[in-house]
Amino acid sequence: MIVGTMCMSHSPLMDRNRADPGAEQRFGEALSRAERLVEQAQPDLTIVFYPDHINGFFYKLLPSFCVGAAGTSIGDFGTVQGALDIPEAAAFSLTRSLLDQGIDTAVSLDMEVDHGAMQPLELLSARHSLSRIIPVFINCAAAPRPTFERVRALGRAVGDWAQALPERVLMIGSGGLSHDPPIPNLTTAPQPVREQLIAGRPLNHSQRLARQNRAINEGYALAAGTSEILPLNPEWDEKLMTAFTAGDLTVLDDMSDETLSATGGRGGHEVRAWVAALAALGPDYRAEQLFYEPIDEWITGMGILHASRAA
Repeated sequence: MIVGTMCMSHSPLMDRNRADPGAEQRFGEALSRAERLVEQAQPDLTIVFYPDHINGFFYKLLPSFCVGAAGTSIGDFGTVQGALDIPEAAAFSLTRSLLDQGIDTAVSLDMEVDHGAMQPLELLSARHSLSRIIPVFINCAAAPRPTFERVRALGRAVGDWAQALPERVLMIGSGGLSHDPPIPNLTTAPQPVREQLIAGRPLNHSQRLARQNRAINEGYALAAGTSEILPLNPEWDEKLMTAFTAGDLTVLDDMSDETLSATGGRGGHEVRAWVAALAALGPDYRAEQLFYEPIDEWITGMGILHASRAA
């Protein structure tokens, strides 16, 4: 049975870049409340809908959706590296159920999972371990992306499977809200970067360090008003938070991917993970906004939302 959904923004910079102390304190207080809600729910299994940041999925083979039946945390941006505790039989059962329900999904026995999934899992595990997981990848970073209609269908199908389980299942939607991280684009990338986007060769230490330093410096530049990336969009973020809290998961159906990128930034597409996690609850779910503030140093409109199935 599903015991709730927690949707939250992630930012690889929250442990590196210091933001306004008041904002950090308010975020920490909301996170503590979210931790207590997870503790009260006592989940046995966590399904995390997450976006990859071109760390585990590449154009050599880029599915819209993929269920991890075995995998590893790559340990980027301070997350813990190592093999994940994924119940293989349950993951294959979920995959079979999705296919039977008309959701074409891939399955992986060697999923490389980055901070997009691991950061919220680790942050929410302070009071109750969320180490037993099934990661569900949604392609949010690289075009062509799945439509919001198909993302909702994925979420509903995962929810139908999870609700029938004897275990207590928590859903997590990780990503968003508005942010425009310096992610390479296939159409504009120089040839060596283009080859990396296709082949997905592992980054060496100096390449990964350079990538992390670019993100860290971009956060401080955004806060100082000297960055060339798209500014955060609190108005758009708050529109989404209001819609999701009210149970409206169709708010972005009429927005093209190009318009979404221009409105919420390249990282704004990650809100697909929220839509899937909330759709898993079925219609008429109850939701509460625990936190929202735009934090430039973290390059992200930071939000936390908790929801549960209708009574």
